[in-house]
Amino acid sequence: MVTTRPTLHGTFGMVSSTHWLASSSAMAVLEDGGNAFDAAVAAGFVLHVVEPHLNGPAGDVPIILAPAGGRIRVLCGQGPAPAGATIGHYRDGIGLDLVPGTGPLAAVVPGAVDAWLTLLRDHGTKSLAEVLKYAIGYAADGHPAVERIGLTVESVRQLFEEEWTSSAEVYLPGGAAPAAGGMLRNPQLAATWRRLLTEAAGPGRDREAEIEAARRIWREGFIGEAIAAHAARPAMDSSGERHAGVLTGDDLAGWSAGYEEPVRHEWRGWTVCKPGPWSQGPVLLQQLALLDPGLDADAYGSPEYVHALIEGGKLAMADREAWYGDNGEVPLKELLSPEYNAGRRALIGERASFELRPGAPGGRTPRVAAAALAGAERAGGAAVAGSGEPTVDRSGETRGDTCHVDVVDRWGNMISATPSGGWLQSSPVIPELGFPLGTRLQMTWLEEDLPASLTPGRRPRTTLSPSLALRDGEPVLAFGTPGGDQQDQWQLHFFLAAALRRPVRGGLDLQGAIDAPNWHQDSFPSSFYPRGTRPGSVTVESRIGEETIAGLRRRGHEVTVGGPWTEGRLCAVGRDPERGVLLAAANPRGAQGYAVGR
Repeated sequence: MVTTRPTLHGTFGMVSSTHWLASSSAMAVLEDGGNAFDAAVAAGFVLHVVEPHLNGPAGDVPIILAPAGGRIRVLCGQGPAPAGATIGHYRDGIGLDLVPGTGPLAAVVPGAVDAWLTLLRDHGTKSLAEVLKYAIGYAADGHPAVERIGLTVESVRQLFEEEWTSSAEVYLPGGAAPAAGGMLRNPQLAATWRRLLTEAAGPGRDREAEIEAARRIWREGFIGEAIAAHAARPAMDSSGERHAGVLTGDDLAGWSAGYEEPVRHEWRGWTVCKPGPWSQGPVLLQQLALLDPGLDADAYGSPEYVHALIEGGKLAMADREAWYGDNGEVPLKELLSPEYNAGRRALIGERASFELRPGAPGGRTPRVAAAALAGAERAGGAAVAGSGEPTVDRSGETRGDTCHVDVVDRWGNMISATPSGGWLQSSPVIPELGFPLGTRLQMTWLEEDLPASLTPGRRPRTTLSPSLALRDGEPVLAFGTPGGDQQDQWQLHFFLAAALRRPVRGGLDLQGAIDAPNWHQDSFPSSFYPRGTRPGSVTVESRIGEETIAGLRRRGHEVTVGGPWTEGRLCAVGRDPERGVLLAAANPRGAQGYAVGR
């Protein structure tokens, strides 16, 4: 197969991310003697600067890490709902039916920075200054803006100029949106990180003590104080009104990123690890469990193959709606069991289903939010997640957000992380700090007693979903993609293409799997405001071919044919323990993701 780029092979270290400057910065850390975790932290802070329309410091990040010879863990950088974020406050106090998609009222406790600092403290070797210098440099001196930043800013220009004027100061300097390739600077963000370094570097503090000091400053020092004060200022949001948030200094001080066990699933000699059901991560595992045991990878892209994966995806996403969340025990054992999935698989017929069909694991009765069932009425003409970049409208609502980074080093350390939230179009920039709040609360329901109901102290069910896979107990593959609700559809297609095809040059054909034509379906409630659904809708890249497109339409799918390179922004790194070879590949779609290594 001819690929857009080669799958990189080497022995020293490999990085793949959604922006070349993040990949290069991470590689510079490896070259300077750092490990995969140091490199990932540097890349994460750079992504806050160079992809501000996709993530920011006040956003979120789930991380899967596999220390060489150590225990695979998930580091949860998804902050919870503030103490004041009650359903009664939003419904009765304000009169809302949905949490807004933008503005301070949708803010959770920011999770990304504390997670990156925790990772650096526990698994890194570099000082905070050594990993932050790349982000500080790009914020202070500027970086060439990718085209999508300027397009995003133009789409919310009126909102910035009339309401979110602190955002206009950063992203409309002199009234002009960032031009593609033009230098974009964020001097206030650079000043924030420099002050953080100065205050954290107290007399006699070692590396870990400095990092701990930085974490306290983030939560309770000048940064935490500015975040809490900003959240209390009313701002225009997607409801069409100005609202103050409920995030307080006590919320910030009372939460820390933490470690937990990944959810695992065994499939054809592979062990695939994902974050828990506070994310949508187990959707990938459910789709694997639903696959016909006779699935033939040589059929990739055929009408039969695509139809089977679409219909399996609908069943898995229906279970996400009924069972996933942070408000109680999720019946994952049953959801991933062979017996349950045999029964679910029998529901897949020759025709496309237009129903939302959650299952009854262990005999439990499924329940879906009433607003989710009414979602088709709200879909209207709004854009959906899955074009590879966020779509935003004049209110700043966004779908399909996110960045990704994977790293593997010469010692065998491996990490996969999906930073997101805190987009420039999500909330006004905090003028003292140079970045906006995140809006992850939009992924909760204002209806009582659901797994994903808005609940103080509980995490919203995020779409963020990094992946790590093992063979024979050895971590060999880390991968992920932006794309909101589509993340675990695109990752499934990539994983099957990589895992089931014959290896090339002694390793997995990661680039070939990324380059393969991709697709997604939208027959479930969106995680993003206004939570619409599109029963029967399937979007495919035109490269998938007329035969497959016609075959899907004959089966009743409502097919939208997108451009040839529009579905997914996958990243991946791998390792071959027997040969001591490292691998990497990156998505050509959007012309900004890159893999580097040697």
